[in-house]
Amino acid sequence: MSAAPRKQTKSTGLPRRYMAALHGYLAKATPANLKPATRLGEQAVAQGLDTLDLVLIHDQSLLEYAVHADSPAARDRLMHRAGVFFTKAIAPVEATHRTALEASTKLKQLNAELSQHTRTLVDSNRKLQKEVAKRKAVEAALRESRQASVLLLAESHLLQKQMRLLSRRVLSAQEDERRRISRELHDVIAQMLSGINLRLVTLKKGAATNTKELRQMISDTQRLVEKSVGRVHRFARELRPSVLDDLGLIPALRSHVQVFSAETGIHTTFTASAGVDVLDSHKRTALYRVAQEALTNIARHARASEASVVVDRQGDVIHVRIQDNGKSFDVAKVLGSRTIRHLGLLGMRERVEMVGGRIKIQSVPGQGTTVTAEVPLIRGKRKGGRK
Repeated sequence: MSAAPRKQTKSTGLPRRYMAALHGYLAKATPANLKPATRLGEQAVAQGLDTLDLVLIHDQSLLEYAVHADSPAARDRLMHRAGVFFTKAIAPVEATHRTALEASTKLKQLNAELSQHTRTLVDSNRKLQKEVAKRKAVEAALRESRQASVLLLAESHLLQKQMRLLSRRVLSAQEDERRRISRELHDVIAQMLSGINLRLVTLKKGAATNTKELRQMISDTQRLVEKSVGRVHRFARELRPSVLDDLGLIPALRSHVQVFSAETGIHTTFTASAGVDVLDSHKRTALYRVAQEALTNIARHARASEASVVVDRQGDVIHVRIQDNGKSFDVAKVLGSRTIRHLGLLGMRERVEMVGGRIKIQSVPGQGTTVTAEVPLIRGKRKGGRK
């Protein structure tokens, strides 16, 4: 940009008036009155300004207007009209000063420099506009990418929700199937075997006059049938004990603990406080399966000599705690594993969460493992949780 005029002209207001007059002249499409240019030249003479001062004033005024030219042709037309205006403005100065010729030469040089500066400025503006357009395109692409990421994340959450729902449906279907098989074993197979046993008793009485060998065979068959009936009842209990539906959680757990202790040799105690057997069928089933799976894991993996099952109530939450004195394991690693042999722990957690509860597993070297399941009496309430 050109330097400021050599004399103090700001206080007189001549640069401002010159700029206003020049801009007004250039803004008109048709030939305009050039008298204002002549008056400005006379004012410059009156203020003692020489040609170079007026050239600098013109340079600054034209530069602020020329940057808006949108094409080289428009810029050339602008330069031409500005030259006409300046010629009128400089005439009084040229008539007064002897340096008019030198100033005219300088003016041409300044005009050439101004033209070059203007072209450079226009080119810079065009490059800037291209950069702005490119940046806007990049920002638009980023916005689209963010939107796509949000959609993918939403789809992922939906798939996870659907998978959890599917898992819960599988567990529910599995429980329904167990209930059906249990009832069938109790009501059909067991009755059929009991009928066979009754027939054998009758046959035994009728064969009193026969040989001793026949009576022995009948007795052996009767014992085999009795053993089969016992196995059927045991199988039915493992699938789903009828006492869980008929009498509730506490009798079912007490019976299971007694059988578990007798069969495994692990000394297992059972404790239940009053007022805990008020859960609905789904919650009773979830807590029973957690205790059943935890005891199965103790028998298979813990190498424990003692275990305990405690059921108590704290406010509106029922707690079932299964503890052993066996070896520990890395809980986070097991729960994070996807192998089939660890699905029991995942199933325990899924069962409890399905009825609005939560499960906590602690395993400490030298202290064994504790599995605690918490289930709210009222759906949506849980100790330490949110409604």
